[in-house]
Amino acid sequence: MARKEFVRLMEENIWTLDKIADRVRLERVDSTGYPRQLMSILVRLHNGGRARLKDIARREHVSAPNLCAAFRKLERDGMVVRTIDEQDRRNTWYCTSERGSELAVAAMDLFRTGIERVFSGMSREDEKRLTDALRTMHDVLKNVELNND
Repeated sequence: MARKEFVRLMEENIWTLDKIADRVRLERVDSTGYPRQLMSILVRLHNGGRARLKDIARREHVSAPNLCAAFRKLERDGMVVRTIDEQDRRNTWYCTSERGSELAVAAMDLFRTGIERVFSGMSREDEKRLTDALRTMHDVLKNVELNND
């Protein structure tokens, strides 16, 4: 019974967080000129550091050829730097350029501002409770992630 409740609560929370994320995205003005998915990839690349194309494609659930076309545009615009792995020339590595990092930081700032706006009416008591719950959830999910790699 506890496992079913856990699964149900995870599902409900994922859907709720997804709805909140949509509100945050709708409320912010995206002046980057890039589609949301491409900005998301750029932000994750900035946060995660250098990564191989095939790993980014797997993480983003995008085919490598489609991702390659997107990265060509980002590279042409000076947002990412592409290098060929000298040990295995089949691998291509990407990282954000200085300009790409600046754009990623600006996008994260907009996102944070949106989160603050969405939760601005929350009481201090609820904010503390939610912060404690999110901290616990983060710690547990990190352990799950580490154990499933």
